[in-house]
Amino acid sequence: MKSFFPEKFLILIVDDNLNNLQILRVILEAEGYKTTVANNGQDAINRVRVNKPDLILIALIMSPISGLELCDHLKFPLPLTTSPIILIRTIHEQEHLIEAFEKGVADTIIYPFNPAEILARVRTHLELKQTRYQLKQLVKEHEKLMNMLRKLASTDPLTGLWNRRHVLSVGYQEFHRACRYKRSLSVLMIDIDNFKQINDAYGHTMGDEILKGVAKSIVGSLREADYCGRFGGEEFVTLLPETDSAGAVRVAERLRRRLEQITIGIGDQHVQMTVTVGVASYQSDDSNIEVIIQRANQALYQAKSQGYNRVGLIG
Repeated sequence: MKSFFPEKFLILIVDDNLNNLQILRVILEAEGYKTTVANNGQDAINRVRVNKPDLILIALIMSPISGLELCDHLKFPLPLTTSPIILIRTIHEQEHLIEAFEKGVADTIIYPFNPAEILARVRTHLELKQTRYQLKQLVKEHEKLMNMLRKLASTDPLTGLWNRRHVLSVGYQEFHRACRYKRSLSVLMIDIDNFKQINDAYGHTMGDEILKGVAKSIVGSLREADYCGRFGGEEFVTLLPETDSAGAVRVAERLRRRLEQITIGIGDQHVQMTVTVGVASYQSDDSNIEVIIQRANQALYQAKSQGYNRVGLIG
């Protein structure tokens, strides 16, 4: 745990006995703590809202609102503070202890005051609060790291699209949904035309920019319910739930036309590219999503055999 610095903590002291307020303030400020005081419950509630103290000392016997009633206001039903509360009592006021702990009190101190005991109890509860906060931060950092790792495991680092493994995973889910509910499902296999020649002519940096530009254009042509991933090299796969073959061809044509109109450049070098798209749709005798993807791949190569920058359909 990090070092403990009293000056970083603000303590609220609540008591209608002004002498007690002054004694506690002197004890705490001599140790380095910052303090603020309230001599009634309503003032204490206002200070909690405004000052957000790190710890609160509350006298058990006060009027018109007692210390236990004030605890109710601070902790229930929605807490105004999560800071620890220490109750100030006399040695004879023990009958309310269980009720006090039920109301969220963390500890008690006894009047007449023992400065060493007060400082020890205050520090203990502030250190516990500090430790809980640090643990929460560690949990948040752990969750952030796990989310990052999950993203790295499921996305293509260059384009930011889903990677092959994740597309297949989602594809199996959509395939089973199409089978169970007799719904439509289509797949687009998208390939950048003459990508090797572009790489050879302009270099891999330009090639990477083209891959990112194509990925962005594909995503911009799809619905929120659709999925797109980089399948490898210059190939992209798009899953279109609730889309039959006619609808999938329309999507593919819209995408093809969009891509042939864009130019991607680095410095004074600019490249226009085209794509060829293979389309395949779910059929009742298909055994899994990979069968549909394979048909889309066949449609892609049939289209390429007839020339580039076109859409081919199988099934």
